[in-house]
Amino acid sequence: MASGNGPSTGRGAARLGVDIGGTFTDVALEVGDRRYSSKILTTPEAPARAVLKAIRVVLAEASLAPCELSLMIHGTTLATNAIIERKGAKTALLTTEGFRDTIEIRHENRFEQYDVNIDLPAPLVPRRLRFPVGERIDARGRVLVPLDADCVRALADRLAGERIESVAIGFLHSFTNPAHERAAGEILAERLPDLPVTLSSDVSPEMREYERFSTACANAYVQPLIGRYLRELKELLQKEGVLCPLFLMLSGGGLATVETAIRFPVRLVESGPAGGAIFATHIARERGLDKMLSFDMGGTTAKICLIDGYEAQTNRSFEVARVYRFKKGSGLPLRIPVIEMVEIGAGGGSIARVDALKRITVGPLSAGADPGPASYGRGGSLPTVTDADLALGRIDPQGFSGGRMPLDRSAAERALEREVASPLGLSLPLAAFGVGEIVDENMANAARVHAIESGKDVRGRVLVAFGGAAPLHAARLAEKLGIDRILVPAYAGVGSAVGFLRAPISYEIVRSAFQRLDAFDAEAANGLLWAMREEAEEIVRQGAGEAPLHETRSAFMRYRGQGHEIAVNLPLKAYREEDAALLRERFEDAYRRLYHRVIPGVEVEVVSWVLLLSAPAPAPAAAPPPPAPSTPNPSGERQVLDPETGDFIAVPVYERKALRPGAEIKGPAIIVEDETSTVLTGAFDAKIDAFGTIELIRRPI
Repeated sequence: MASGNGPSTGRGAARLGVDIGGTFTDVALEVGDRRYSSKILTTPEAPARAVLKAIRVVLAEASLAPCELSLMIHGTTLATNAIIERKGAKTALLTTEGFRDTIEIRHENRFEQYDVNIDLPAPLVPRRLRFPVGERIDARGRVLVPLDADCVRALADRLAGERIESVAIGFLHSFTNPAHERAAGEILAERLPDLPVTLSSDVSPEMREYERFSTACANAYVQPLIGRYLRELKELLQKEGVLCPLFLMLSGGGLATVETAIRFPVRLVESGPAGGAIFATHIARERGLDKMLSFDMGGTTAKICLIDGYEAQTNRSFEVARVYRFKKGSGLPLRIPVIEMVEIGAGGGSIARVDALKRITVGPLSAGADPGPASYGRGGSLPTVTDADLALGRIDPQGFSGGRMPLDRSAAERALEREVASPLGLSLPLAAFGVGEIVDENMANAARVHAIESGKDVRGRVLVAFGGAAPLHAARLAEKLGIDRILVPAYAGVGSAVGFLRAPISYEIVRSAFQRLDAFDAEAANGLLWAMREEAEEIVRQGAGEAPLHETRSAFMRYRGQGHEIAVNLPLKAYREEDAALLRERFEDAYRRLYHRVIPGVEVEVVSWVLLLSAPAPAPAAAPPPPAPSTPNPSGERQVLDPETGDFIAVPVYERKALRPGAEIKGPAIIVEDETSTVLTGAFDAKIDAFGTIELIRRPI
């Protein structure tokens, strides 16, 4: 990774990961083999303020000057929040005449079949700002109607009169021939040089115009905001004395330069969760675990990701701003490379309430950072998962966030009593336990469904838990999922920020180019992949320098007549016509894995080609020798609710920083650290392994 551009610390390269979440901003600093971290509340109105504050905290702890940093990697929810909250730029769309309403018509399908009052997400660009342009290119890239350049020039004047802040251009079939989009973009650039322009053929050059137009509109919608934020952040960092290179985490798990992030900000939508998945895959490689379940639970959401063969699942599509949070099809589709995971509204700040049927429900609404849970003392009055954990004794009110942010247990109990216990006629401890059980079952159910939809099983996997709230709930989640082994790595509370430091500089490109395998054109496939390689390399070299690059290929393929395709890994080689049989074999292996069958006698089609180019990722550390077992002494004890009896019992409390490799702990117990706490239920024992990880092992029945 290109980290040698900054000054040397004399103690090893100082590398910084920064993750802005919905509730907390996390920072992880690595200096050689030493690591420091900071977790503070996010400042939604000025995200850079929390970033700078958190950086100052870790630099002071490490006795480092800002100029000694050699690399900074950043992930942010800013693009996601702008789309969800509709706080992006005033955006216009130029599109092919007759297709003005594509982003509103969608697919004309219903994600909630029997809801007569179904709500659909409003397009990011209202109809009055969607302008038709005379032009037409067919599905093979042939020009049927030349671009009406005079119309584009006239629209430029109209855009200026409307004070448009950003423009998306989406023409029909531009993924096969982008000439008209580029010509229209050049006209706008000439007449309105300060206006950001997004071409759908650049941001998402794939078939299916609704998804492509939607992605282009989303990119244009957040481009001015992200551009201002990143330029402001760079300026503030320079004033602070931070002079090192800055890279952005992408939704697909790679890193990109600030310039690339400003050009394609839509690729930042899932950057924070992607860092968590990278963190988990690094742990999988480090320990040789080829089947893992990544569990990332923060203040706002919980993210669950399947990891097989030391790699996280990936996809090329994602939905944002769902009207019905858990209903696929109710959001705005983005056709971008993403790490595949299920994300649910089950974080520490998720609000608990009693519904009309007298059931406890948790989430998806979150108290966020402002006002936050009732126990934060910042004006929040509704009970949350954090309040329930506090009332159950799982959290030390004086030790939360390393003692920098004490919690008000009385306020948490009052909120739970008023909103949950009294309406249901329950005791306060049972009400708090009910909130915890509901959120754990929500997460367990999401994990089961996600695995089934992927043709996989959660049983037999190792659960790796990170994020501020995950270690509190990991043991109970594992019990529900039938998982026997849990890993809580060091600095789990800031896992996504640590994951940023494990990510390679990389870039993924997808191109739609239809081919049938019974008429496979190897020369066309090779030419397309070579052009994709050149484009990706130009971007990756900006951060990777002359480092050796690794290329992986895949394709989205289907049986002829099917409406959707599946991802298929491809060999890295120059293809020949006879390789059509090899591609079909790869497709059938992937199809059989998902559906447990193949369809004989039906031709196979390639819809899109994918190329990922990456610089080397940091290598996992060599495994230290196994430590000698030892029995540590607890630092105290705490009253915690026992789910078996419904009574509070005294459990030992251990300070994680005092535990050495080889330490063995019997459950139930609590292991505390600055950013989180690990709760051992009576079903688990724990030990500290050679890496300093807390390893929970289910006790034999």
